[in-house]
Amino acid sequence: MDESRGDPQGLEASLLNLVHHHHNNSLQLGENAEKAKKDAMKSAVIVSDLLVDAVNGRVQEAFINEKLLEMEVRGLATTISRFTRQTDQWLAATHAINSAMKEIGDFENWMRIMDFDCKSINAAIRGIHQG
Repeated sequence: MDESRGDPQGLEASLLNLVHHHHNNSLQLGENAEKAKKDAMKSAVIVSDLLVDAVNGRVQEAFINEKLLEMEVRGLATTISRFTRQTDQWLAATHAINSAMKEIGDFENWMRIMDFDCKSINAAIRGIHQG
């Protein structure tokens, strides 16, 4: 028979050695797992920071674009208001010109009537005077 099988101290020493080896392996695995966990956390934080930076960059860009558009809209509203006032002034001037032209036409017509009436009166006076 094998002596190491029958020897209780050899068996106990082997068992203790096996337990000790298992314990060391468990500790090493725990350390490796903890290191991997820390590395994974660091990587997750880096990825998270990169994603936040990317999103914030786009949000900031959208915010800047929104402000630029608001400024452009205000400028266009001012221009539209100015053009509206100018158009109103032009309409008033056109209306005044039309009224003046109408008055000139009325005056010209009145002058023709007066000319005709004067010629008629003149002809009547000549007829009376000659006749």
